[in-house]
Amino acid sequence: MVTGAPVLRVATDPAHGGRWTSLSSGAREWLWHRDEPRRLRVRPGDAFADAGGLEECVPTVRGRPDHGDAWSRPWTRDGDTASVRCPDFHLTRTIAAADGGVVADYRLRAEPGYRFLWAGHALLDVSEHGRIVLSEGAPARLYRDGGSGWEAFAWPRVGAPDTVTAAHRPGASAVSPAPVAPDLRFDLLGPDDGTALGAIVDTARATVHDAPDGLEFALEAPDQPVSVAVWRNLRGFPEDAPYRSIGVEPMLGRAFDLAASGERDAARVPASGEVRWRLMITPCR
Repeated sequence: MVTGAPVLRVATDPAHGGRWTSLSSGAREWLWHRDEPRRLRVRPGDAFADAGGLEECVPTVRGRPDHGDAWSRPWTRDGDTASVRCPDFHLTRTIAAADGGVVADYRLRAEPGYRFLWAGHALLDVSEHGRIVLSEGAPARLYRDGGSGWEAFAWPRVGAPDTVTAAHRPGASAVSPAPVAPDLRFDLLGPDDGTALGAIVDTARATVHDAPDGLEFALEAPDQPVSVAVWRNLRGFPEDAPYRSIGVEPMLGRAFDLAASGERDAARVPASGEVRWRLMITPCR
C-alpha cells in the first residue's frame, strides 16, 4: 500500500447472501449499487437480482444456478466470520483488517473431487476516466455475449490484428455477439458506448485507478487456477433497460460457466475435503 492511502472499511449483509454492501476508503465508496427490489426477497434458484456491491458467486457465475448458489441464501454470522450451507458444499468467510486494507479468508468444504468456480463479484463505482491494470500481455478470454463462447486475446488490446482468435464456442447464445471496435483497449473504461463485454484474464492481481484513488486486488489460492474477470458494461446490458456497471472479479477458475469449463478451468476439492483461499483488497494513491 502506498503511504498516505486511507484505511479501507467493509460492511456486509449475511442475511442476504453474505453480500458486501460497502467498501470505502476515506470519503470514497468503491462499490456501485442500483435499486433492485427483488434482491431482498430472492430464494435459491432465482434469476440473479443485480443490486451491485460484491456478491459471492459459487459454484458458478453464468449457467445454473444463475450466479451460483450462495448469493441467494442467508448466511450465519459469528463475529467476523460468516458461513453458508449449500446442497454440495459449506463455505466460510472471515474478513479482517490488515495494513490499511482488508483480508478475506475463505474455506470451502465438499466431497473430494468436487469442481467449482468462485468469483468475488465486485461491481465498482468508477468514472469514465477509470482504468483497470492487469498484467500486460496476459492470456485472456473475451466473452462477447451472455453465453459460454469465448475468444483468446492478450490483455488489454482486443480486436488488434492477430490478437483475437476463435477458441471455444460451445453451443449458441440467445444474445447477439457484441461488436468490438478495432484495437479496443479493454482496460480503458471510457464513456458509455452501448457495449457490454466480459473477459477473464490469467492473473492473480488487479488494480483499479480512478484519480486520485486506487484499489488493489490480490488473490492467493495454492494449487488452484486463479484469474480476474472483468465486466465492462457501458450501458449495453440488459437490452430492455441498460445501465453502466464495471466489474473486477478475482476468481478461482478460468470460466464463467462451470458446465462449460475445461478440465483445468475450475477449482477442485482435494482429498482433504477442503479448499482455502485468500482475497486481499488494499486502497492506494
